[in-house]
Amino acid sequence: EIEIPTYVINHRSFNSRREFELTLKQTIDSMDPNLVILAGFMRILGSDLIEYYLGRMLNIHPSLLPNYPGLNTHARVLNDGVKEHGATVHFVTPKLDAGPIILQNRIPVEQADTVDTLAERVHQGEYEIYPRAISWFAAGRLKLVGNAVYLDGNQI
Repeated sequence: EIEIPTYVINHRSFNSRREFELTLKQTIDSMDPNLVILAGFMRILGSDLIEYYLGRMLNIHPSLLPNYPGLNTHARVLNDGVKEHGATVHFVTPKLDAGPIILQNRIPVEQADTVDTLAERVHQGEYEIYPRAISWFAAGRLKLVGNAVYLDGNQI
């Protein structure tokens, strides 16, 4: 059994975004990570923090980026009558949900889908692709060079 330290940093406990992000950075750095993994982190991070971790921060987003960045992706997909949906693992850059794409999981949107059923099916795909991308990075196979993603030395 592996013990993983847990820290809770409530952004509401700070007088400014800058103070929150400084504490967040100090806490992350205290663990000396090779990779920062965002999952369900629903705050927009400032560009200084993102630039500091550039090439070492991943996010998973519930849409086929660059389509449907931001919130409420499943409802927006259903409202637009889109036939395909999914999830995207990407490197985090200062522009919201616009970092270089590493991996996507695609699913068909079914006629009977609701926001909840679609979200559940997208989540199943997230559970497959996020660990895969993380393992690639951990094994030294995945890199961000400039604005390009490389896997095993080949641009993807």
